[in-house]
Amino acid sequence: MGYITKKNKVRYYETDQMGFVHHSNYLKYFEMSRIEWFEFLDIKYEELEKKNIWLPVVECSIIYNNPLFFGDEFEIHINCEKEPMSTIEFKYQIFKGNKVKICSGTTKLAFYDPKTKKPKKCPIEIKEKFFNS
Repeated sequence: MGYITKKNKVRYYETDQMGFVHHSNYLKYFEMSRIEWFEFLDIKYEELEKKNIWLPVVECSIIYNNPLFFGDEFEIHINCEKEPMSTIEFKYQIFKGNKVKICSGTTKLAFYDPKTKKPKKCPIEIKEKFFNS
């Protein structure tokens, strides 16, 4: 299952001295799209945290293809191909004008119980929302 975010626009403060979007901001874009997708599926981070389900990022990678600059419009394509167990992996692609591939990447998040400080299995209601929507 996949999701495409609404159009986004590069803000001036996201750029570096060379005028490029700073490389660290792409992880923020990934997180922004992931949270937007969760909200679209009616999964609220606040509710998960109340149920002692935290989702720390345990792994991430990015391959940069082309730069973004101040004022550029872009969209993020995000998907989750594998059924989550104790981790959930997301794949991302950022496109400028839906044609130029800017980057691709992945993040892996662990289902974690802050009280026991141990990993936990993905709740069935989350699996159902990602794979039955």
